[in-house]
Amino acid sequence: MAEPLRAKSGELTAEEILDALREGRRVVVQTEMLGSVHEITLRHDGTTFYCDTPTTLHKHTTEDEMRTCIVNMGYGREE
Repeated sequence: MAEPLRAKSGELTAEEILDALREGRRVVVQTEMLGSVHEITLRHDGTTFYCDTPTTLHKHTTEDEMRTCIVNMGYGREE
């Protein structure tokens, strides 16, 4: 398994994150949530995109859904 790409929230663009996911890499995003710093793991199994948060596992079936999640949650920024 490839080494995960690590970044702080908003450091990468949504497209950079999606590129890494398409390559089979996990992306670990450090973000602040409720006053604490947490790591969110983004991944793709070839069919489904996943956002593993400390409280929930979000699933997205399309790249567009994942891009929207990445931007809306602040994990990555728009181009």
